[in-house]
Amino acid sequence: MASSTQPYKSIYYRYKRYINFGIITVVALVLPFLRINDNHFFLLSFDKKQLHLLFTSFDMQELYLMPFLLIILFLGIFFMTTLGGRVWCGWMCPQTIFRVIFRDLIETKLLKIRRNISNKQSKPKEGQWGKKALAIAIWAILSFIAASNFMWYFVPPEDYILYLQNPAEHPVLLGFIGTITAFLIYNIIFLKENFCIYVCPYARVQSVMYDDDTIQTIYDTKRGGIIYDQNGKKLWSKPPGENDECTGCEACVRVCPTHIDIRKGMQLECINCLECADACTKVMNKLGKETLIAWTSPNAVSSRQKVKFVRARTIGYGVVLLIAFSLLMFMSTKKEHMLLNINRTTQLYKVQDDKIQNAYTFLFQNTDHADHTYYFEVNHPDIKIDRPQKPFLLEAGKKAKKIVVLSTDKELSSEDRKDSPIPIKIKAYAVDAKDFINVERDAVFVYPRKSIIDDARK
Repeated sequence: MASSTQPYKSIYYRYKRYINFGIITVVALVLPFLRINDNHFFLLSFDKKQLHLLFTSFDMQELYLMPFLLIILFLGIFFMTTLGGRVWCGWMCPQTIFRVIFRDLIETKLLKIRRNISNKQSKPKEGQWGKKALAIAIWAILSFIAASNFMWYFVPPEDYILYLQNPAEHPVLLGFIGTITAFLIYNIIFLKENFCIYVCPYARVQSVMYDDDTIQTIYDTKRGGIIYDQNGKKLWSKPPGENDECTGCEACVRVCPTHIDIRKGMQLECINCLECADACTKVMNKLGKETLIAWTSPNAVSSRQKVKFVRARTIGYGVVLLIAFSLLMFMSTKKEHMLLNINRTTQLYKVQDDKIQNAYTFLFQNTDHADHTYYFEVNHPDIKIDRPQKPFLLEAGKKAKKIVVLSTDKELSSEDRKDSPIPIKIKAYAVDAKDFINVERDAVFVYPRKSIIDDARK
């Protein structure tokens, strides 16, 4: 055991969390403004019916990427929880970040409504209604900014600002902003950590993802002593054993934002913020001892070994995540810079001037960021294009409906009892970038039976 004159090195997680919170906040605020060729890093625009991913835009008809995104999201949550418990809750969750900003920064440091950040069990001082109203006003402004930031991932900032200048024309957007802002005010000021305890479903599902190697906030009962019995009944604040190192100061209890005693063992309310570990570190370091509360795993505590990060479950999640991410990257390279849908008109064919004509409705869409001139070709040597006869211009992001007439003056079938469907392939392309922007679609040219042709030519 170390002597009292040689304290252990202090490791305060709180400052690391603050740095992490700052990085996440800056990234969340800045990312919507970053664009490459007018494409965002991530944007799900219902207004423009587009998905932007990794600075590449995809039309709603190309949303085959969404399943991969959802798979990666859920697998990422499972992997993160198996490896680090509720590390998301304590280190990355907006709920935790917002509560730290309001409670620790605004109420405690800025306005002095609370005594200190080391005691989260005590309520704010009585009175001080002016300061409390000011705290609510400050948070209301920040809530509006946070709500706007959230909406920027669905409505790009350049459009968002224009929409706010004409609020009467965008009531749905204003409704979303107002609802999110009001929810954040109620949640952070009045609901507080009860959201984590009673509302958030993550706390209910996390325990089934844990194993004995999952990192958690753990009180070392072997060194500190037992405080609670197996039924969760508190026996004493300070364990009576001669070798029990817990001082009973309960600094870990007072600092807990979810109002639990970590010495009771793993609890659903624990969000892995490690405030209790910092509090115990501060006390035990003064005694020249190592903290009794650490971010570790049950197996590491019992075996006095390092945490085992590489194990079958984490390897499995990691491999599946890698496969899903690789598929996402591969599919994202398959973006089509133009889309084409081909539908037949109600009239199957028309016999005119010794020619057999078939009419189609082509729906073109330019999904590229530049304007292009489009045309198409048919792979059958005896089928020609009657209409349109010239390429046409289509602006970036625009759609165009074209009536296309194909014809033949050759005899493609001698069938007399039924019409003959002739399989054809139609290749549409940008005239100025034919090798790069092109799509190919299967279609059918219906050639009428011989009796109909003979009747039409009489």
